Amino acid sequence: MGQPVNDWNLSGTTQKGNVMKNKLWMLSIKAKNILECEEGQDLIEYALVVALIALAATAGMSSLATSINTAFTNIGTKLTGYTG
Repeated sequence: MGQPVNDWNLSGTTQKGNVMKNKLWMLSIKAKNILECEEGQDLIEYALVVALIALAATAGMSSLATSINTAFTNIGTKLTGYTG
């Protein structure tokens, strides 16, 4: 018979445990790097500005639409008076 398999090291953790610790450590480093990265921050700021402009334009459109509708109604009324 051969030697019994012993995957425990001197610190009391298994080889698989060390692999898992290393992977978790690398994952935490990657997460930290992503959180500290500021490359996409400008893009988000531009998107927020565009959204604010779109919101203001949408709010202004209702007032503008009412004014345009009133102008065309007045034009239609005057044209009807001339043809009638």
